[in-house]
Amino acid sequence: PTSGLRRDGVLAQETHFENLKSLGSSYIAASYVKTLESAGARVIPIKVNLPKEEYERIFSYINGILLPGGGVDIIQSGYAKASKIFYDLALKAYDNGDYFPIWGTCLGFEQLTYLTSGELLLTLTETENLSLALNFSQDALNSRLFGNIPKRLYNSLSDLPITANFHDWSLSMKNFTANEKMKKFYNVLSTNTDGKVEFISTFEAYTYPIYGVQWHPEKNPFEWKRNSDISHVAEAIHVAFYMAEFFVNEARKSLHTFPDDSLEKKALIYNYNPKYTGNNSVFEQVYFFDE
Repeated sequence: PTSGLRRDGVLAQETHFENLKSLGSSYIAASYVKTLESAGARVIPIKVNLPKEEYERIFSYINGILLPGGGVDIIQSGYAKASKIFYDLALKAYDNGDYFPIWGTCLGFEQLTYLTSGELLLTLTETENLSLALNFSQDALNSRLFGNIPKRLYNSLSDLPITANFHDWSLSMKNFTANEKMKKFYNVLSTNTDGKVEFISTFEAYTYPIYGVQWHPEKNPFEWKRNSDISHVAEAIHVAFYMAEFFVNEARKSLHTFPDDSLEKKALIYNYNPKYTGNNSVFEQVYFFDE
């Protein structure tokens, strides 16, 4: 633990792109892996539909988990079921003095809203392939996530359309405000609007080390889909790495570790080779897995 090395899990999900199903039954976009590695973490892929006991074992080995964006069901999918196990374990651990951070991006953000509320609170919005500046809340600069953000990055996020949105569903401020569980659990750090609906774009839990962004920091440095509205300006890249560094620093507070090196080596993402899918996918590279 004194080395500062941290191992972050990234949760896979069922392959929901018809043209990619032949490559594997589940997947992780490589951009999430690269982003965490850029901040000094080693990545452990977490496959879907494993026994609960296996997820509990993995939880004891890793220092945090990233719930990535995607397109599966947040109630019935293997991604959803695994997310709930890790969410419950993380809350119980924190209550017992054991730190374990969770990060949710896009679908992961939406998954967190369901795990916390037990309800489907999402609203359809026109937010597919849209880059926006953040409307920060008054609490943002007092938060853990943005409390130490350099002023130039804060200004960039406030003034420039650099956060990449690729979602059809959002958590409206209206639905958030009407839900007591959500209001007590999460501090809203930023909002956005599609012109009709004001929705939450960034939040963090008041007590637990749980963070969610409806936007995609990892896309700015690592995804290059043609005709997409992903910003690749320097400010967008710096923001992506700030967010990654923050989460990996949160993982450094966790003391979980593998019992031996051989077990860790078998679990690492290095055992898998990403496939180039940029010619027929929204992702440049993807890791595929078979159950």
